Amino acid sequence: QLMSYLEAINLNINQDEAEAIAGPFFGASLLPYLAFLYFLNVEENDCPKGVTVGFASCLSFVFLTIPAAIAAKLLYGVSLADSDWLHGSAESLLTVTNLVTVIAFRQALKAKEENAPVMPESATSYAPMTWLLVGLTALAGVTALVPALMTPEVHTPYLGGFMDLPPEFVTWGNPEPENALTVATWIIHVSSLVEFLVAMGFAWRWADISGNQTWKGLTWGLIPLHSSGITACTYHLFYNQIPILVPFQAFLTCLGNTTAAYAAYRIAVSNNWAFPLEQLYFLNMDKGDVSATGSEVKEESPSLVGFEDLGDALANDNDYTFLVKLFVGCAVASYAIKYGELFFDFPFDANVYLGISVILVPSMLNAFKWYKRSQDPKFEGWF
Repeated sequence: QLMSYLEAINLNINQDEAEAIAGPFFGASLLPYLAFLYFLNVEENDCPKGVTVGFASCLSFVFLTIPAAIAAKLLYGVSLADSDWLHGSAESLLTVTNLVTVIAFRQALKAKEENAPVMPESATSYAPMTWLLVGLTALAGVTALVPALMTPEVHTPYLGGFMDLPPEFVTWGNPEPENALTVATWIIHVSSLVEFLVAMGFAWRWADISGNQTWKGLTWGLIPLHSSGITACTYHLFYNQIPILVPFQAFLTCLGNTTAAYAAYRIAVSNNWAFPLEQLYFLNMDKGDVSATGSEVKEESPSLVGFEDLGDALANDNDYTFLVKLFVGCAVASYAIKYGELFFDFPFDANVYLGISVILVPSMLNAFKWYKRSQDPKFEGWF
């Protein structure tokens, strides 16, 4: 009966239909994200300033992706995902967002855990992470501007495909389609997923360090956004042949922005923030008892729980070695994905139900992992 019901739903839509459905979801996701940034940044939360800068920089990714998508459509008649040089340049901005968030969160956590007499400047001022953001965004802009001046073709590889294996060397499995992602573009996608998981883990740790357990709600609120990233990677895993995943990603983005906004709102209220307009007094809900000190805070297992705990595993590294190790791990995974999937037929079959399963299974494991961790902090997750 379940399969009959699923078959009755038309999941095999074309690209134009998919983009038409996705548009309203992406549009509707902006307001809740602005609310998320507002509540996260209220003074009462004492959120590290650099973390706010990191999350806010996602807006630059959103708005700068629009002209890239328009260019792909007008110049080549394809979606952004099918033009690697435009796609990689645009998606690099999302990696910048997550990178700035992780670095700022990491610096603030380290200072708190070491009882540093002075918090790092990235925690007390917007300036350091803003300048880092400007520099990295400019670098991302160069990766788009340089090829744009060289009359690129639709499938011109991002960064010239300098990390790809020579085509004559790849003699195994199925031949790659023209719209296959380069290794560099895969690294951008994989690192974005990993960095986001690390940021979720940092939010969880911040809850214990700050004594405010509602910060763990932010980890829960970010899960749909991480699933949105998984959806994008799954879409590319199947060489962009399952259009229904585009509106599904848009839906998850809208949902995730909403849950993140609610989580940030709960944090603000728990820190005695009150809505400034008396007419909206109903938003000032009872904060309840959200503190946890002493024996109330469960000790986390010292073992590696998952990617979200890379911050713990690499705690003794400085920011530079931390990022190098993160890059190397993501590069290895990207090579494995790009060239490993050629051994299989399923990426070329583009089965919509298999694609959805690739999204739902790790998403459910991720949610279950955080549930188990909230019940038993010694639980070891799967990724």
